[in-house]
Amino acid sequence: MSDLVLRRLAAFLLAVLAVGGLAASASAGSSSIHIDPYVPPAETIVQVEGDAANGFAIRHYDGSWHYPPTDSETMAECEEYDREIRRFRCKVSNRTWFRALAGFKQTTRYYRSMQ
Repeated sequence: MSDLVLRRLAAFLLAVLAVGGLAASASAGSSSIHIDPYVPPAETIVQVEGDAANGFAIRHYDGSWHYPPTDSETMAECEEYDREIRRFRCKVSNRTWFRALAGFKQTTRYYRSMQ
């Protein structure tokens, strides 16, 4: 066989393969590709209500609610420590926790407003 015949045969086979590949991908369509949506862990926080003075309500992805003590309750518990350094550490930890919850509440509100 001559070079010209081999080239034409190769070009024809490549064209058939390309058209066959396009036909196969078109027939598959997007309906055959099913990607499951992301499901977060059950303990993922999805909503925060309230404030530090009156107490927070925290809703998790699994539907459960968590109610941490109010600011005044936690500060009263901190006063029960014997040593001043432990009382101080407890108060700082609680302030940080309440500040984080308030920040999370604002962040959640912002992202929900974008939808």
